[in-house]
Amino acid sequence: MTKREIDLKTRRVERFWPLISAVAVLVVAVLVGVLITIRRAGNPLGVDTEWMNEIVEHRSPVWEIPSLIMNYVGGGGVGVFVVPVIVIAALCLFRRYWAAVYFTIGTVLSAALVQLLKGLFGRPRPAEILIHADFGSFPSGHVANATTMAVVLAIVLRRTWVWVAGVVYVVLMLLSRTYLGAHWLSDTFGGLLLGAGVAVIVWAPFANKLFRENERPHTFALTRG
Repeated sequence: MTKREIDLKTRRVERFWPLISAVAVLVVAVLVGVLITIRRAGNPLGVDTEWMNEIVEHRSPVWEIPSLIMNYVGGGGVGVFVVPVIVIAALCLFRRYWAAVYFTIGTVLSAALVQLLKGLFGRPRPAEILIHADFGSFPSGHVANATTMAVVLAIVLRRTWVWVAGVVYVVLMLLSRTYLGAHWLSDTFGGLLLGAGVAVIVWAPFANKLFRENERPHTFALTRG
């Protein structure tokens, strides 16, 4: 595919993809929360209970320490401010300004939607929780944030190892949130869907700009090849 053909394709993405992705992903995430609220009154699903029972049965310091590290890295001031600022600064350092704008909008919108849905559904957290957390279990903010960052960076850098690292990071975050009892398993999948949906929707209006920026001679070397 020639650069001109790719350029035309990214322009079409800017016009049509937001509607498709919005219906296909974010609505699914919201519907999961609605179904849990209506059918179960916020109570755990069968798979939630089974997973949590397995987690509690196999708890040990060996797994608790890395889970607490993921909790620290993925949330609070570090996950919401420090890590994103470092990524944005790195992108700007390599003159990936549109990528930095895309990353900023994606992470901010993801965090805002998480808080909106938490307040809307008001799902209680598991009784087995090992850490202090605010009210609202659905969706998982840690997983949504991790997924948004992983997908955004994978789209921007366009390298296989970035996709692999992103998947590993999201899976570890998902496991750590349920291990600590901070979320039901369905909360984490809701966060995953929301994070991925936001990353793709926000990408749409920037698709052509990101492609052009990626083709410039000064582009960050990790995006090539």
